[in-house]
Amino acid sequence: MTWSLRNLRIRYKPSHEETSLSQTEILETPSKATAEHAKPVRRAILSVTDKAGIVEFACQLEKAGVELVSTGGTAKLLRDAGVRVKDISDLTGFPEMLDGRVKTLHPKVHGGILHVRENAAHREAVKEHDIPAIDMVVVNLYAFEKTAARSDVSFEALIENIDIGGPSMLRSAAKNFQDVAVVTSPSDYGSIADELYSTRGLSLATKWSLAKKAFAITAAYDSAIASALETIAAPGQPPSRDAHFPSTLRLAFSKLKDLRYGENPHQKAAVYSDCSNRGIANARQLQGKELSYNN
Repeated sequence: MTWSLRNLRIRYKPSHEETSLSQTEILETPSKATAEHAKPVRRAILSVTDKAGIVEFACQLEKAGVELVSTGGTAKLLRDAGVRVKDISDLTGFPEMLDGRVKTLHPKVHGGILHVRENAAHREAVKEHDIPAIDMVVVNLYAFEKTAARSDVSFEALIENIDIGGPSMLRSAAKNFQDVAVVTSPSDYGSIADELYSTRGLSLATKWSLAKKAFAITAAYDSAIASALETIAAPGQPPSRDAHFPSTLRLAFSKLKDLRYGENPHQKAAVYSDCSNRGIANARQLQGKELSYNN
């Protein structure tokens, strides 16, 4: 199967208000966004399901002078570890409610994330409504796929494991990546902390990389939800005859590594896995050259 992009053209017309580092330059050459363009991180929201490494990362953020705001179980874990943290209700002026369904769905959260710092109208709006800026969002999502894979899972439990606030914050932060860093994985905590210490901020290149990762995560998350619900009949209704075969087959693969070369030495190739951690793609190579497409 061949895909042709021969007729695809991307045009960009800069406005008179462009800075020296334009949007096109950010997207095409993020390496230009060096430490001199790094923006400081003064306030971060932390709300994670996977709590691996979060205490250590929060301590590093605190040492870097970042004010920490958190929700529910994450806030309790951090406090128990001696980390200074504010409740999200202190920021919003509104309590968490509906068994945790509504915590961060609030203008003071999303306004703090989404407002463009260089936009005078945005600055005036957040000032008028007393919305503090949020410079970092540290979020990972409810483990929907893990829950859906359980043979004994109830319909109610499945629905409750659909994260709403988490993906909303990830998408808001990723959209406004010039001003906000979006952190989705414990594996990124170390490099982010190192950059904060060395440059007193995070570069646009780093934030752009994190934003792309966040959009990939939310896309895969929604795809997993759609796939799981596709074959479930409406409550009180019998399963449909074609329940075992969804109308849309959604497949997601993650890149494991680049290969030595493609089918021929002048070509490039990479190996991808379906994220199940099973199969030959996840085998451990004991000897020999790095893999190529053929061998």
